[in-house]
Parts: sequence; structure tokens; C-alpha cells
Amino acid sequence: MSVVLGIDTGGTYTDAVLLEYETNRILASAKALTTKHNLAIGIRKAMENVLAARPADVRLVSLSTTLATNAIVEGNGAPICALLIGYQGRIGEIGNLEGELGTSRYALIRGGHQDDGTEWEPLDLEAARAAILEHAPHVAAYAISGYFGTRNPAHELAVKRLVMELTGKPATCGHELTHRLDALRRATTVALNARLIPLLCELIQAVEQTMVEKGIQAPLMVVKGDGSLMSSVVAKERPVETILSGPVASVVGAQHLVGGDTEDLIMVDMGGTTTDIAVLSQGRPVLSRQGASVGRWRTMVEAIDVHTVGLGGDSRVWLDEERTLHVGPRRVVPLCMLAAEHPQVVDLLRQQRAQSKKNVPGRGEFLFLQRPGFSADGDHPPFEEELMAALRAGPCPLDQVRRIMRYPEIYASYLDLMERQGILMRAGLTPTDAAHVLGHYLEWDQEAAYLGAELLAAHMNLEVNALCERVLRLTSERIATEVVTKLLRDEGWDGHHDVLDDYLVARALRPLPTAKLQCSLVVRPPIVAIGAPVRTYFPLVSELLHSPLRIPEHAEVANAIGAVVGSVVQRVHILIVPREDEGGFRVHLPDHVRDFTELEPAVAYAEEHGRRLASEGARRAGAAAIRIQVERHDQTAPVATGWGEDIYLQTVLEVTAVGRPQLAYR
Repeated sequence: MSVVLGIDTGGTYTDAVLLEYETNRILASAKALTTKHNLAIGIRKAMENVLAARPADVRLVSLSTTLATNAIVEGNGAPICALLIGYQGRIGEIGNLEGELGTSRYALIRGGHQDDGTEWEPLDLEAARAAILEHAPHVAAYAISGYFGTRNPAHELAVKRLVMELTGKPATCGHELTHRLDALRRATTVALNARLIPLLCELIQAVEQTMVEKGIQAPLMVVKGDGSLMSSVVAKERPVETILSGPVASVVGAQHLVGGDTEDLIMVDMGGTTTDIAVLSQGRPVLSRQGASVGRWRTMVEAIDVHTVGLGGDSRVWLDEERTLHVGPRRVVPLCMLAAEHPQVVDLLRQQRAQSKKNVPGRGEFLFLQRPGFSADGDHPPFEEELMAALRAGPCPLDQVRRIMRYPEIYASYLDLMERQGILMRAGLTPTDAAHVLGHYLEWDQEAAYLGAELLAAHMNLEVNALCERVLRLTSERIATEVVTKLLRDEGWDGHHDVLDDYLVARALRPLPTAKLQCSLVVRPPIVAIGAPVRTYFPLVSELLHSPLRIPEHAEVANAIGAVVGSVVQRVHILIVPREDEGGFRVHLPDHVRDFTELEPAVAYAEEHGRRLASEGARRAGAAAIRIQVERHDQTAPVATGWGEDIYLQTVLEVTAVGRPQLAYR
């Protein structure tokens, strides 16, 4: 029996699962809290927990990680230099190039190509050399993008060789990440990739070190945004391809658990921090061919089309100034979980309940240190020493924090920064607490959950159970609304709507028995719900949407399952176009360009080299038993409507190599 280990780092939990490779039978699973400031800590704990439950000779480890996505959204990453070849005079309308690239260190170098792959002007290697040496002391990696570099990568490759020769630092070329045109987005994508290289290398090294400590001698794979796997060696070079790795692993895991090879299905993964929604069309995940978007960045990375919303079991429950109840999008630690680790929280909540004031800001919320040994950089506010002393003693009520700060409105940005950096964590009332109060979920301290709900209920003049029922229903309604939004967008809705649209959806989800206008929504495909809390919320979601519901066995660790059951997939795209002036045909391969006088020899050459490149790429990405598939698409157009022959435009070959991950030999 061959045992494999899948690991998923979610926003709240890091899951680990051991599977029998031949049958995908689940042998053991475990969870650990995700440590956002250092993902390796949570990964190590999850690995320890699952191996303690079922010691095994692990022959493959596979990881899905939120590191790349979080780093891009939060603006983190290593310092880089972008080298743009042939962009002069072609990007004048862009404006803020520094903002597009995410770095102030870039150089415009003469060179580049035209759309047919011929040289626009000679590459200025001396300018490239000067730029590389100028920025070398200040950067950790280089991003290289040539104008029409996907049609001829010669200049990009020449500059990459120069970077390696002069600095030895990592360098990524645009043509290595995408075959598509769009010079600016390609430059953005390669710049993001370069920024992520040191971060993902550090995480992979930490995981590999844990594997060594646990005696695991096995390959390490990483989940890509399209659901396939790649070796850690390739992941270190192309970390941007791991964006949306976590949500995508959930789609793959859910598909594995329910089967449904030919069905239309709606996959919904509800975690502690977010809810991710994806559609399977005839059993296949729908890809976002235009490239994944993360935060404000539009990349050219192919990924499964996932709709993510800031809503989960640990979403903050709060009131606005008009006393309207909201859930999310901010994630906080549930009070029940905090009290399970810090029992004094219950006494602090009792003290707050005994106070006569109902409108004290921050009642029922706490701050606590997640990184006790940190040393803050930059300016230090006058109250910092007193605040840190209080926090080192344990979780601190937010109203006490505000008193220590004296002017909390002035220093609000200070607390926000400390939370974003993972130094402080906030705890408060969440749907998980409401589920504890109502008895749906009893993992942690029920009294703390009740006391927190009681504080908010008093502010709303509600009974505690009534408030908690409202929280759970509001959460389910939000999920149902997001499912509808995802389906409408997939079917062409452009996002523009008016008050009537919102009113009709709200009326369908919250019908009024006496209203003359009754609305209902019917979602035809079954909903497959995965994630630890789904049994609490999704029966109502299914009822609201009149859709069948499936909650598979092991739904709580579907993400970790998805991290290890995928295949290695490598694609090579080849373009063949006619040469209008000289005659004949030009083949644009990922690594070179070649001309032919006739089409079929050009296609044969392209297929032969495409097969070789795809096979080599899959093998390097960790695949065994590789299968090759070639799709050919000839594109023509009529000369005129109703008469004449079609004219030949181009041929596109897509060569796909697929294989299962190579296990460690025993």
C-alpha cells in the first residue's frame, strides 16, 4: 500500500489527510490552526497531528497554499526589478507603469519583436547589462518581458542568460508563464511571479525541513490554480501559478468525493474565512481563460473560475450605526474558541454583562497577541509599552484597549496595521458562536459564545436564541445570494443592476407571506457543500434555492484531499500563421521560431516539438506514466458573404501532457 499526504492551508485551518494512493481511500485526517504570519508553523502542526493519528510510510506530499494569493492581495513580496524589452513608445497611454508592475525598479530596454515574430529592433544588451547591475544590490529577483515575446522569446532568453551570468539571482520570462498577447498584463504577471519566488521558496524549504524531521523521504508537489500539480522545483520558479491554489483544491476534492463525471454541479466550500463557489460543467471545472484576478491585479494565469466572498464560520457579526445586523467580511476568532484556550475570557465577558452601559464600543470583542516575541518597526505610539504589557497578560477586551490608547480614533490605523501584519488578532461574535449557542456545534466553550451573543442581543432588544437564529439565517441567505451572483455572471450578467434586482432576489430569499408578489429562485444543478460548518448552513441554502444538496463524507477535509488526488498537467500552445510577404508559414514555438514553405510539414514539425516540450515539462513537474493529447484547430474566414473560398488565417496546436505524480521509490 502506498500512502500519500495532502495538506491545505486555509484562512482558518490547515488540514492534513493521509490517503491510500491506489484507491484514494482516506486513512486519517487532522487539523491545526493556520498561522498566517508563518504558514509553516500550522503546516508542521497539521502534519504532526495526522501522523500521530496514523503513522505511515509517506511516498508523496502535496500542498495547496494561500501564500501567493495572500501576498498579492496584501501587497507583500520580495523586491524585484522588471526589465521590459521593446516597450518604448508602445506603452505611452498606460500612465502609472510603476503601479502596474508593483515596483519602482524597472528599465525600458530597446529591442522586442513584431506580431509575426520578426525583430522590431536589435536588443540593446549593454543597456540590459547596465540595468541589471544597477538594481542588483537592491532586489531579490528579476522579471523579464519582451514586446511580442510570446511570438519570439529570443530577446527575453538573452536577457535572462545575462541576469544569471551577472547576478545568479532568479529571473522569470513572460513567455514562460503565458502564450497570450497583452504586453502589459504579461509584464504584470511576470513581475508578480518574481516577487513571489523568495516567499514560496522559503515556505517550501520549511515544509521540506519538516519532512526531513519526520523521516519523510518523498517528492513534494504544489497545487496550481488550474487544479493540477507541479513539483516543488517548478513551483519555486513559477509561484504565481499557485494563486487560488486553496480554493481550487476544494473544487478538486469535492469533485473526487462526489464523482459526478458528467454532471453539472455547483461546488461551494465554506471555511472559517471565506466561501468559494465554482461550477462544474459536465463534470469538468470551468477555467477562467482570461486569467485569474486577485485583488486589484489581473494576471494571465489560467485558473479554475472561482467566486470568493468574505463569508465564513468565523466572520465577524456586527451592527452598523442604524443597528442593522451584518455578517462579515472581516474574519475574527470566535469567542468560544478563544475561551477554550484562555478560560479567563469567560470571566471578562461576565464582567461586561454586569456593566449597566449597553453602548460601549467594542463590548464582546478582544485583541490578543499572535506573535508575542515581535519587535515593531517604525514609529512607536506613546501607549505601546502599556498596551503590549496588557496583551502579554492574555486576551484584552477591546474597550480596555481603547482606554489604554486614550485617543482610539486617532490611532485606529495603528491597530489595523498590527492586525494586518498578524501581530494582533481580534476575537468576537461569529456564526460559529451562534451555532454553539443553538447546539448545532459544540467543539469549544459554549458559555463564552452565549455571553457574547447576550451582549449583542441586549443592544438589539432581542432574546439570545432569536439573535443566533437570525445570524445563522443571514449567513445562509448571504451564501444563497452569492451562488445566484456567480451563476448570473457565468451566464452573461455584467454586474450592472438596480434596486429592483436586489429587491426581487431579497424577496425570493425572504418571502413575505402576505405579499401579493411572490418570487422564487430555482437553481437546477445540485449544490455540493464542503467544509467543516456546512451541515449547519446548507440545508437552508438548498431550501432557498430549491436545489438538491449533497454533503459528501469527509467534506470537512475536502481541500486536503484535493491537494493530493490531482494529476500533473503541462500544456504547450503553438501558433502557425501564413507569411504574407515572403509566402509560406511561420511556426511560433515557446522556445524558438521556424519558417516552412508548406503547411503540413509546419504542422508536423510543430506537433513533434510540442510533444517533446510537453513531455519534458510534465516529467520535470513530477509526472509519471505520461499521456500526450494533441488538439489542432485550423481557423479560416470567408472572402465575402455567400461566395468565394475561405481564406486560411492560422493553425493553433494545443499539446497536453498528463500524468500521475511520481511516488518515492521503496
